[in-house]
Amino acid sequence: MNKQIGKLAEQAGLGVIHNGIVLTKNVNAAEAFENFAQLIVRECSGFRNELGVALCTDPGALHRYFGVEE
Repeated sequence: MNKQIGKLAEQAGLGVIHNGIVLTKNVNAAEAFENFAQLIVRECSGFRNELGVALCTDPGALHRYFGVEE
């Protein structure tokens, strides 16, 4: 699993085990997966290449499309 995906999964309240994601104890699965998806959208909307150029020219549009609050 990609290191950054694992980091976001843990941030969302999910546990990472080897090649997959496993829910940790006492976590609402629906909330955790929704939070995970929102973290991925936020991460992608702010991504810049090695020259510092934003790859998403309208992060707000991406957030609106996926229903993520800015």
